[in-house]
Amino acid sequence: MPKIADIEKTPNPNAMRFVLKEPLTQGVARSFENAEQAAGDPLAAALFAVPHVTNVFYVDRWLTVTQDGEAYWDKLLLLLAPPIRAAAAATPVSAGEAEEATPRKTRVAPEDEERLAQINAVLDERVRPALLSDGGGLEILEFADNKLVIRYQGACGTCPSSLSGTLMAIESVIRSVDPDVEVIAV
Repeated sequence: MPKIADIEKTPNPNAMRFVLKEPLTQGVARSFENAEQAAGDPLAAALFAVPHVTNVFYVDRWLTVTQDGEAYWDKLLLLLAPPIRAAAAATPVSAGEAEEATPRKTRVAPEDEERLAQINAVLDERVRPALLSDGGGLEILEFADNKLVIRYQGACGTCPSSLSGTLMAIESVIRSVDPDVEVIAV
């Protein structure tokens, strides 16, 4: 059972980031935008059972919960803590389980796979750690015709700055590797 080490505000006023003493996953990010998506995940389902929860995102020792803006955090945190504490800590995963938990495959043409690998490397090094520290992440959905389609996860998904400053920063980082790429957030 993960113990909560800290609770941190994020740049998104409707999201809080929980820092845990034990990992929930072994490097696999899990993102849920509604209760239906969370139905097969006991922790996410329990968190969506709490009124006002609109998004759950977790990876390793970090969990972000986003609310609809209608609840007071001091009261909501009291309701969120028990399901987080009751969650099972991650256990080492077999190769089959890791493959099953891998996020959906990015749509990419075979000739662009090497470019996408370079883009992912720079995202892993320079962008994803910053987003994670703010309670979020990003997933690449598609790479075609020099257009990189991304989806924000966790606190970044509804953060007011994600579609302006953050998106421009991400595009700038990616263009340092590949100047012709346009980044589109959906």
